[in-house]
Amino acid sequence: MLRTITLGSCVSVQGMFVRKLPDGRIAVRVGETEYTGKPV
Repeated sequence: MLRTITLGSCVSVQGMFVRKLPDGRIAVRVGETEYTGKPV
């Protein structure tokens, strides 16, 4: 499933959902790179 997250104040990343973290952030994968941030 595609999910969108924000990194900082103005950078958004869209990728495949990986997991939900205990602090409310989620992880998404774009290619070989995994990003964590707040869901949009």
